[in-house]
Amino acid sequence: MRPIQQQLDLFSDLSAFEGTDVEYKAAKGGLPGDLWSTYSAFANTEGGTIYLGITQRGHALDVHGVDDAEKLIGDFWNTVNNRSKVNCNLLGNHDVEQLAIEGTSRKVIAIHVPRASRHQRPVFIGSDPRTGTYRRNYEGDYRCSDSEVRRMFADQSEEPADSRIMEGFSLDDLHMDSLRQYRNRFQSRASSHPWLAKDAPGLLEQLGGWRLDRARKLEGLTLAGLLMFGKSSAIQAVEAVPGFHLDYRERLSDDPRVRWSDRLTIDGTWEANLFQFYQQVMAKFAADPGLKRPFAQDAEGVRPMGTPVHEALQEALVNALIHADYSGQGGIVIDRFADRFEFSNPGTLLVSLEQILRGGVSECRNKSLQVMFQMLGVGDKAGSGIDKIRDSWKSLHWQSPRLEETQRPDRVVLALPLVSMLPEAVLAALSDRFGARFRALGKDSVQTLVTAQMEGSVSNHRLQEILTLHRRDITTLLQSLVKDGFLVPDGFGRGTSYELGDGERPSGLAAAPPDKATIPPDKATIPPDKAASPPDSAASPADKAAVPLDPELVAIAAPVRSSKRADRAVTRATILKLCQGRFVSLRQLSELLGRGAETLRDGFISPMVKTGELELRYPDKPSRRDQAYQTQKGVDA
Repeated sequence: MRPIQQQLDLFSDLSAFEGTDVEYKAAKGGLPGDLWSTYSAFANTEGGTIYLGITQRGHALDVHGVDDAEKLIGDFWNTVNNRSKVNCNLLGNHDVEQLAIEGTSRKVIAIHVPRASRHQRPVFIGSDPRTGTYRRNYEGDYRCSDSEVRRMFADQSEEPADSRIMEGFSLDDLHMDSLRQYRNRFQSRASSHPWLAKDAPGLLEQLGGWRLDRARKLEGLTLAGLLMFGKSSAIQAVEAVPGFHLDYRERLSDDPRVRWSDRLTIDGTWEANLFQFYQQVMAKFAADPGLKRPFAQDAEGVRPMGTPVHEALQEALVNALIHADYSGQGGIVIDRFADRFEFSNPGTLLVSLEQILRGGVSECRNKSLQVMFQMLGVGDKAGSGIDKIRDSWKSLHWQSPRLEETQRPDRVVLALPLVSMLPEAVLAALSDRFGARFRALGKDSVQTLVTAQMEGSVSNHRLQEILTLHRRDITTLLQSLVKDGFLVPDGFGRGTSYELGDGERPSGLAAAPPDKATIPPDKATIPPDKAASPPDSAASPADKAAVPLDPELVAIAAPVRSSKRADRAVTRATILKLCQGRFVSLRQLSELLGRGAETLRDGFISPMVKTGELELRYPDKPSRRDQAYQTQKGVDA
């Protein structure tokens, strides 16, 4: 990679704070001690990039670089390959880069940490995984609990979780009507299948519900057999799955006093095993009045094939059942809202979200359960389940499904919106808001703005689920929409999202020519958007209309602007006068007073907000980059 290209790529990365996959560390005195907890956290979550030679200061980045990059890189490789320091080196030579800073001899070091496979997790520091295993969330790196570490070790095993023989359990713990109903469903799909000639124990053995462990000379019912066909009391026994929980909830009532309009949960009125739950939930999907063209039911109450919507719902339900970690918390929960379905199951993804969205990769936690559902024609083994769901939703022009992991407790949530991807009313509203400039945008930009309008905001992570663009291309798209005034960044650091702007290009946001968009020299401060403007530079049209730089305002600011060291009391009084009766952004105050934005914010604006002298335009979102300030009523200016 040529130096200029390295600089451009780093400039882009430094501008992108979407998600949890970027960390900046100073490294002025050598490798920082907390580098390794971040390495562990990235590896055990979704991967990420660590930059050495950059410090985050408030709402900006100080790119100072490191003096001896070669020595630091050598120290890094020595340590990452030291098993007493880190148990697993995930990196190749291409994962560590030196990035030049224009005009200096110093470099920034970029360390790209991939997500560890399930066979490699947990990645930990030191000699004890119980104290050295970390994960990542929007608050940073956190040390994993003992239970989280145990589940990572359990996921390493080649032996599926549901193949465990349940000692002390027998065929008497099964709900035999469930097994008979399953056989009928299986037979209606594949009437000549040889497994159907076997008796109940024989069929169970072929399905993985009964197993012989030759090494231990032990034979018996497996966890899969118990979960799929067991009696509720047996499944929930202390020796089995005491936290087992199944819940289907409809939230369709307009009456706020009605919590559920319909609910199916473990209440003693039915044998709550996975097969019965699957049948009853599928019957509810079939009868759902909000879904068009419901398909006909067969003699068992449900048919596995039908419209694209029902096939997608069926796939989502089975995915939740076969991928769940039944030792986790919360059980299987399906919520039917007026505008979406949500499928939630305990556990983590065994492959990265990026691999799942690409398709073709299959890692199943409960392989016997997967076989059982495959014999009914669902639960595809080729890793195409999410593809089927996305294709079905796309064919109906509905908003793209959203798949995400949550932590503490670990859960996987799949949301299926029942909302048009490009509703006419939303397109019309955006066209009215932005005019001809909106109508000239490309399809990806239009979809981004539609999503921001309908969901309240949009993020890089969300767009990865909707668009067919790479994360870096989405970053460029978002920054372009910010530069042109269509979007306004909300927040700073991890979890930055974007809300709709007012459509006018913010002042001072002209992009640099491509051949000049390089890393600024030593001590340069890079703000969190690619436009390289100071915080609060994205002033809205309302700001500009309220505070034109006319002679009257320039005159008010003159006592401070004309003095290099104005008295603090004079500066404070001038700010109150400028903000009286109008909202003024930090950038505008900086221009009027001739002072740096950070100096004003840290020395005056923030303290004056705390004392109640100034009020925020957006009090519920104080970190908005287009935040503005007004003198509180009753405060003397």
